[in-house]
Amino acid sequence: MNKYSPEHARYLLGIKRRKILVNAWRWGILVIFILLWEIFARVGVIDAFIMSSPSRIIKTIGELLNGGTLFYHVWITLYETVLGFLIATILGSFIAILFWWWATLNSILEPYMVVLNALPKIALGPIIIIWVGAGQQAIITMAVLVCIIITIINMQNAFYGVEKEKLLLMRTMHATKLQILTKLVIPASIPAFISNLKINVGLSWVGSIIGEYLVSKAGLGYLIVYGGQIFKLDLVMCSTVILCALAGGMYAVVALLEKKLSSNRR
Repeated sequence: MNKYSPEHARYLLGIKRRKILVNAWRWGILVIFILLWEIFARVGVIDAFIMSSPSRIIKTIGELLNGGTLFYHVWITLYETVLGFLIATILGSFIAILFWWWATLNSILEPYMVVLNALPKIALGPIIIIWVGAGQQAIITMAVLVCIIITIINMQNAFYGVEKEKLLLMRTMHATKLQILTKLVIPASIPAFISNLKINVGLSWVGSIIGEYLVSKAGLGYLIVYGGQIFKLDLVMCSTVILCALAGGMYAVVALLEKKLSSNRR
C-alpha cells in the first residue's frame, strides 16, 4: 500500500527530478568548460603557455606525483587551512558568546571589531612574522585572523536575532541566563553557525594561501609563487585546480554536517 497520496508522490517526484537536473547541469557545465579549454588551447584560440590546458595540468600533476612532492605540498596547505578554520570558528564563536553574555563588553569592543574587520589582513603579515615566527605558525595565524572577526560578527548577529518574545517567555519562567543561552539562543543560531562555516571554508583557504605567499617553503601557495617566478604557469594552474578541489571537498563536508543537523532537528 502506497503511504503517500498521489499529489504528495508527484511532489516528491518533482523534487527528485529537479535534483537530477541540477546535478546534470552542474557536471555538464564543468565537462563543457574543460573540453572547450582543451580544444581552444590546442587550436591556438588561447595561449597554452599562459592559460595552460587540462592535459598540461594532468601532466604536471603526474610529474609532482612521480617526484613524490604532491601529497607533501597538499598536506602542508590542508593542515594549515583546517587548523586555522577550526581555531577561528571555535574561538570566534566563544568570543561571540562572551559578547552576548556581557552586553557592556560588546558595546565597548564593537567599534574595534568593525575596524579590525575592515583592515586588510595582508598588511599585518610582516608584524605576524615578527610576532610568531616565519614558519607555519604565521600562516595559521593569518588564516585565523581572516576568519575570526567574521565569525564573531556573524554569530553575534545570530544571537541578537533570536525572537524577543521567546526570550521574554523564558525570563518570565525564571530561566537563568545559562539556560536561555543553552536552551534557546545557541539552538536557534545553528543555521547561522552552519552558514558561517561555509563562509569560513573559503576565508580559511584565502588566509592560508596569503600566509604561504608571505612566508613558506612548502604548500600549494608556495608552488603558485614558485611557478610564477620561473614562468612555469602549468604549475600555477595545477596548484590552483588542486586548491579548488580541496576547497570543494571541505565545503562538501560542511554541507553533510548541515544535512545531518537538519535531519536531527526535524
